[in-house]
Amino acid sequence: MKLIVGLGNPDRKYERTYHNVGFRAVEKFADVIGACFTKRMCDGVVAESYYNGQKLLLLKPMTYMNLSGIAIRQIMQKFKIAIEDVFVFVDDIDLPLGKIRFRESGSAGTHNGLKSIVNELGDTNFKRIKIGVGRDEKFVDLADFVLSRIPDDKLEIIDKEIEEGIELLKSKLN
Repeated sequence: MKLIVGLGNPDRKYERTYHNVGFRAVEKFADVIGACFTKRMCDGVVAESYYNGQKLLLLKPMTYMNLSGIAIRQIMQKFKIAIEDVFVFVDDIDLPLGKIRFRESGSAGTHNGLKSIVNELGDTNFKRIKIGVGRDEKFVDLADFVLSRIPDDKLEIIDKEIEEGIELLKSKLN
């Protein structure tokens, strides 16, 4: 079984923010494979499906970004999922808007959601699909930027990145 996680914050007010790009990505992937987020489980909302004969569990942690690792650890323990079978969609301010990057493992960098995962799992060997959102210099505080609403023109670019990220994920699941 593979665990596909999208990082974000659960309240509606965060839906179209940069920090919820991970939620947006895992929701779009669920649409692609015909899965629905219908179950509350282990501090998250999950969807189950199959892709290329593999069982997939999709997760949106409902713990808020800074505690995302809790829900991931709970799901991994409940379903006995190995860390090598975990894929995380995440926003990345250090990547320019329009770029995606795949990492097999690595540090959490400045991302609090990734820091939470590393802290909870005690390991950095999970896969990440980083979706570049860049930075906006008019925001002095990074938290203000990542929690700000994405303008339409930038959302189009991010949605294209998400499509690329989904294709990349599908290639890694083969």
